[in-house]
Amino acid sequence: MSFTSPSSLPAELQLLAEHHYYRWLEAVQAAGLEQRVAELHAALLDDLPFVLAGSDFVAEQLRRDPGMLWRLNDGDWLLRSLQPNELAQQLRLALAEVGSDEDAIMAALRRFRQQQQVRIIWRDLTRLAATMETTADLSQMADCCIQQALDWCHAQAAASFGTPTGARSGEPQQLVVLGMGKLGAGELNLSSDIDLIFGYAEGGETEGARRSLSNQEFFIRVGQRLIRLLDAITVDGFVFRVDMRLRPYGDSGPLVFSFSALEQYYQSQGRDWERYAMIKARVVAGDQLHGEELLKMLRPFVYRRYLDFAAIEALRTLKQMIQREVQRKGMQDNVKLGSGGIREIEFIGQAFQLIHGGRDRALQQRPILAVLDVLASNTYLPDTAVDELKSAYLFLRDVEHALQAIDDRQTQMLPEDSRTRLRIAMVMGFADWDSFAASLDQHRQRVALHFANVIADPDEEQPEALPSFEVWLPLWQNDLDRDAALELLEEAGFADPGAAWQRLQNLLGSSRVRAMQKLGRDRLDVFMPRLLAALSEQADPDLALERVMPLVEAVARRSAYLLLLTENPRVLRELLTLCSASPWIAEQITRFPVVIDELLNAGRLYRPPQTNELADELRQQLLRIPEDDLEQQMETLRYFKRAHVLRVAASEIAGTLPLMKVSDYLTWIAEVILQQVLQLAWRELVQRHGRPRRQDGTPCELDFVILGYGKVGGIELGHGSDLDLVFIHDADSNAETDGDRPIDGGKFYTRLGQRIIHILNAQTTSGALYDVDMRLRPSGDAGLLVTSLQAFAHYQREEAWTWEHQALVRARVLAGCAQLAERFAAIRGEVLGRQRDPQQVRQQVLEMRARMRDSLGTQSTHGGLDDTAFDATQPFDLKQDAGGIVDIEFMVQYAVLAWSCRYPQLLRYTDNIRILDGLRDVGLLSAEQVQQLQEAYKALRAAAHRLALQNQPRIVSGDQLHEQRRLVMNAWRQLLQPQEQA
Repeated sequence: MSFTSPSSLPAELQLLAEHHYYRWLEAVQAAGLEQRVAELHAALLDDLPFVLAGSDFVAEQLRRDPGMLWRLNDGDWLLRSLQPNELAQQLRLALAEVGSDEDAIMAALRRFRQQQQVRIIWRDLTRLAATMETTADLSQMADCCIQQALDWCHAQAAASFGTPTGARSGEPQQLVVLGMGKLGAGELNLSSDIDLIFGYAEGGETEGARRSLSNQEFFIRVGQRLIRLLDAITVDGFVFRVDMRLRPYGDSGPLVFSFSALEQYYQSQGRDWERYAMIKARVVAGDQLHGEELLKMLRPFVYRRYLDFAAIEALRTLKQMIQREVQRKGMQDNVKLGSGGIREIEFIGQAFQLIHGGRDRALQQRPILAVLDVLASNTYLPDTAVDELKSAYLFLRDVEHALQAIDDRQTQMLPEDSRTRLRIAMVMGFADWDSFAASLDQHRQRVALHFANVIADPDEEQPEALPSFEVWLPLWQNDLDRDAALELLEEAGFADPGAAWQRLQNLLGSSRVRAMQKLGRDRLDVFMPRLLAALSEQADPDLALERVMPLVEAVARRSAYLLLLTENPRVLRELLTLCSASPWIAEQITRFPVVIDELLNAGRLYRPPQTNELADELRQQLLRIPEDDLEQQMETLRYFKRAHVLRVAASEIAGTLPLMKVSDYLTWIAEVILQQVLQLAWRELVQRHGRPRRQDGTPCELDFVILGYGKVGGIELGHGSDLDLVFIHDADSNAETDGDRPIDGGKFYTRLGQRIIHILNAQTTSGALYDVDMRLRPSGDAGLLVTSLQAFAHYQREEAWTWEHQALVRARVLAGCAQLAERFAAIRGEVLGRQRDPQQVRQQVLEMRARMRDSLGTQSTHGGLDDTAFDATQPFDLKQDAGGIVDIEFMVQYAVLAWSCRYPQLLRYTDNIRILDGLRDVGLLSAEQVQQLQEAYKALRAAAHRLALQNQPRIVSGDQLHEQRRLVMNAWRQLLQPQEQA
């Protein structure tokens, strides 16, 4: 059988491939396998020269074990991807006969590793496996080798010393093996070390043998033997080089730790680089259940609960260390450690994970490509940057594999000799080294640029850095006398420098600042000069200082926020702009400073998401929280609301969101929150009591709806609006639920309603979600908290007052069962669309409006107002006074009650604007009247929104909005007082 060189092989490599081929053929002939060559897949024989040219290791393994290629051929191992657990099953077969012979298991493990290494290298070089399939196969091979070697070691130790048993639980104990680094992430390369940490759940002693050991002694023996099985170099080589230096205290610490010792170490002594390393920790072998408990226990050490800008200092130090190391001689040729290499890509991902991972659980994952995808989807980095980083990562990992495939040697250094360079270029798909090197340099330059921009020092020539903040240092440090300080403040644009100086003195002398720890005080001292520099850029620095100072005082002892603002001058500017524009925003940020996180992304800040995006975002956030962790679920709901309301307010102030869209977004936020709150409450009650039953006895699937009335029903929520809600169910109130702790359906739904209200208005550290008003339910405060659909329908048909039917005009389903929502809509349509006496309805509406105006309006409009004589000295209540918002709402409600029996299309919508459109379309109001009322309504509501953002009541001076008020009052007389006009 002669050698046939593929045309793609360069001439220099053809000779190398031919040399390896004939040495393999000699071994095949010596083993008597020459006659079986025809059994090999033609594709394997076609690829064989290329693989031999790319890997001396594969050539050597095939020569030493000539039957290997047939074994790989028989299972199609080289031509297909692995099935789940296939690798572990193959290893179990290989170890089936080793018994208690340590030499036998070591030999079997090494032979297994060599064959799988050949398989993986072959598929990688020929590109039958994608880059990440190669890394996954290598990681899977490591997992099953560690697990099955551990099983053997544990069994041997237990035979001698008994079963390790927990002193507290009395349960048998097993070792937990954490894989760190590339193994933990499932990203091993062709010649990786494996970084491990050993732990066990409980202290205690072994039982069942003459000689007992403490659990720690037992597991130390198991761990030592496991390392020897994997790491020792024998005539068959090694399985994996094992590195234990990432454990607490490194080489000087015990080999194995109890969970409590691990937790105590990381809580009290864990260093920032250990947080960085622990990001990728994964249970690779041993007690999986307790291992996951350990990772959950350590998660607060890795991921701080909120945005962790305190990690920046440590990351910046680590980054500087990386940069210094790169500058060493020869490091530039290292595709992992050199500039623009693999390590820098991993650093970018892990830096964002440490800083943002506590808040954004999507970042709490191990594989770097998945992390980079999150950075793009959650707009931490531009899509183009992430695409470049991912492309570079895959290219560099392929280069790394090509380098290591040659000799199965742990190297990331680019070669210097021409033949090895040609081999690398060939494997990477390039005709020559120069073209390969040009592509490599392009990838690395892009990575280096992105790496340089990550956690860069804001004071080092960045465009967003604050100018001349150093001039404010003496003022903050009290190195200036009062006159010099006032002069500096006046030059910076402060209209009242004395008041500004006094505010700074008050902060310096406050108990909060005096009680600060050194680290926090250092951060405050760094931040304050930058704040003063940013204030000097504001149009009204006095107002900005007045608004932001309560926030500084509030976060003085939570100095991570000071660090965030110091690190991000743009965010500080954004904060001052928003606080200057709205005291309501300033107050919200001061009460809940966690929302400062939202200022980090200006593009997202001024682009609130659509309703489907809102729902998906909240659903994804809640999915990452354990179902039984109601406290964290409530915190997530509250942060979600405050973050998105801030985005709406910022967009409103910036003018990028018109009034109607502001109300739309605020209403959508409430709706998606209510939908998730209902799901949480329903799931909790069903788990406790089972599902309620329908009238036919079958279990219900959420036969419950939340109705929204008033502003939320009319899609007209404003900042700070409460929610007018009504709860309806359609189950059998008397039938018991189908769970182990049954209760009757009426009690179940009452508890469901109570749970929903609790989740909404409970005061947590993040405040309440919404104030809830339930007084519009049937019979008001005297009625049941949750009403059956049948009882609701009866009440609306037989007992409800006209004002309750007015409220029903703006009622709609916000969350719950779609079928029940349709049945409610039918009842609403029937009740509102019944034949009524227009004169009687008109009189009842007028009486109700007069009572409201007298009790809620200002003194100037009690009993009405002549629109020809507006008094500029009298205040005007935008909502309740004559010519205000409620007059328009009452006109619309009257029209629906009076005329929807003839024009059922008036019942389609619940918001005033579209109902007015309907009145125009059916000819009940002229197009001009409708346009005037709509414009007046928008103007009045816009004024109310502006006042809300200024923390002011909805009352303006009497010289405002005359035209809108006159139009509304004229329309009122024409529609509701036509006989008086006549």
